[in-house]
Amino acid sequence: MSIEIVKVPDIGDYDNVDVIEVNVAEGDVIAEEDSLITLETDKASMEVPSPVAGKITKLTVKVGDKVSQGTAIMEVEVEGSSDQAAATQSQPQSTSQAPAAAAASQIIDVEVPDIGDYDSVDVIEVSVKVGDEVAEEDSLITLETDKASMEVPSPVAGKVVEVVTKVGDKVSQGSLILKVETGASASASAIEQTQQPVTAQTTEEVVNVEVPDIGDYDNVDVIEVSVNVGDKVEEEDSLVTLETDKASMEVPSPVAGEVVEIVTKVGDKVSQGSLILKVKTQGSAPTQASSQPAAAKQETPKQQAATPAAPAPASSSVNESAVDNSNAHASPAVRKLARILNVDLSKVKATGRKGRITKEDCYNYIKNAVSQVQSGKVAASGNGLDLLDDPVVDFAKFGEIETQPLSRINKISAKNLHRNWVKIPHVTFYDDADVTDLEEFRSSKKAFAEKKGIKITPLSFLVKAAAVALQEFPRFNSSLSNDGENLIVKKYYNIGFAADTPAGLMVPVIKDADKKGIIEISKDIMELAGKARDGKLGAKDMAGATFTISSIGVLGTTAFTPIINMPEVAIMGVSKTAVKPVWNGKEFIPRTMLPLSLSTDHRVIDGALAAKFLTRYCQILSDLREIIM
Repeated sequence: MSIEIVKVPDIGDYDNVDVIEVNVAEGDVIAEEDSLITLETDKASMEVPSPVAGKITKLTVKVGDKVSQGTAIMEVEVEGSSDQAAATQSQPQSTSQAPAAAAASQIIDVEVPDIGDYDSVDVIEVSVKVGDEVAEEDSLITLETDKASMEVPSPVAGKVVEVVTKVGDKVSQGSLILKVETGASASASAIEQTQQPVTAQTTEEVVNVEVPDIGDYDNVDVIEVSVNVGDKVEEEDSLVTLETDKASMEVPSPVAGEVVEIVTKVGDKVSQGSLILKVKTQGSAPTQASSQPAAAKQETPKQQAATPAAPAPASSSVNESAVDNSNAHASPAVRKLARILNVDLSKVKATGRKGRITKEDCYNYIKNAVSQVQSGKVAASGNGLDLLDDPVVDFAKFGEIETQPLSRINKISAKNLHRNWVKIPHVTFYDDADVTDLEEFRSSKKAFAEKKGIKITPLSFLVKAAAVALQEFPRFNSSLSNDGENLIVKKYYNIGFAADTPAGLMVPVIKDADKKGIIEISKDIMELAGKARDGKLGAKDMAGATFTISSIGVLGTTAFTPIINMPEVAIMGVSKTAVKPVWNGKEFIPRTMLPLSLSTDHRVIDGALAAKFLTRYCQILSDLREIIM
């Protein structure tokens, strides 16, 4: 056994880089390539992997420290002999090169700078195009490895005349990115970096950690406390879990340190600002050896590149540019999450250190977008999520294809269904109705119905039961006003039913179902279904529904999520009946059960009301005497 000192590897031209996360602790057993710490510059965040496998005996860095190539990170106990020579890191040479000013405008080849040991790195974003004016330090492209994402800044100011790389390319140090035409005073070698010496002053304080902004919720239950007194926590570690009737949420730590006191416990009720616990922090407060800021480091807008500008005040918050965060900084893990969620990071408000986008920022962005959809604040198109465009795929390159044009009905239905699904917050409830007696009664009336020239289907009873239930629960027979300020309750009961036709989905409507009996409803269903099959349904036949039934029992399935037919606020889905054993208090007996799926608009109907409606609907179907009461 021997002790191996793990040091910061080659990280390019960067020096005095912030440690923003320590992913291991003393005593941990690590494997080769396990992530040890995360570093962050003003251009990139990167993980430092372990070059060896073993047990950590000592940590020499903490969150907030500044490190450079060769800085010791930790000591690891490994098997075998220690090769001290291999552990010695060569220090980068500092050379001062005077910029050579060009006598006239010239074309500068901009290449990938030193990016450490990485090779064949993916280009995930190209931030400029031909004709753009760029200032020195403007971001040109973004690269991503399995450990880090990094932006490549422009070493010169000028006009982009040719872009050589594109998204999806793989590049290495020295790969040509693009060409920039510079002015007469431009420097062909303007990458000289000047570093200010930094000294660290250790500070220690106890931070009160409170419940952050949790929206409109108040007196929220604490269902879990994830830490104990004496625990070491990192920034963003989960401290407690809160639960409302709508969601559960974790409260992350805003600081790194040691938990010295826990104020809340499981079962407590907390609100925004409630004290959760206290954390003792210990970090470094860097001080510049020179009080003069380096003006060359300040980024200036592209349109001001030709004239010098005063540096922005140090107090400016990067979070103020949440609407157009075009230079979004995020770790590879966050970028991966954004790709999964189809979130445009340039639209996300950053709340992390130094303007970094966190995973929570992505989740909050989605939550806010959905809230806008639910409140009707988005555009009429219903697209309020700022999602990425649909991918353009050449399917023919994978095999033989056939393009079939959609019918007019298909196109109309698709647009309506998409609007309804996006703009209405659906909640679906499921239950089984005992229709044993109903089916026996329906079968007994088969000969009677044939004499009348009609067919009594289960749908006739479903429609009548809906009319009865809607009268008892008028909120289900309503619509939300366009401005979302009022509920329009209808005093008529028109029941639509989904009909699958060769031309596509149609919804004819049975008018005044509350005033009709089973025979009359059956006649209406036969007439409207016939019109639908023959393509003879008129606009009046499909207008005025207050509630819809979608029955797919003949096709099978046990449950599904029917989409509400806007501006209605609920829809009943009906699946295939099945004989099941039901306990009657003494024994199991076979009963014919009908699966029901009720989707409701959660803006209008809450869970309790929906459950009551569905239970009552099942009661009506189970006992036909309820219809005449």
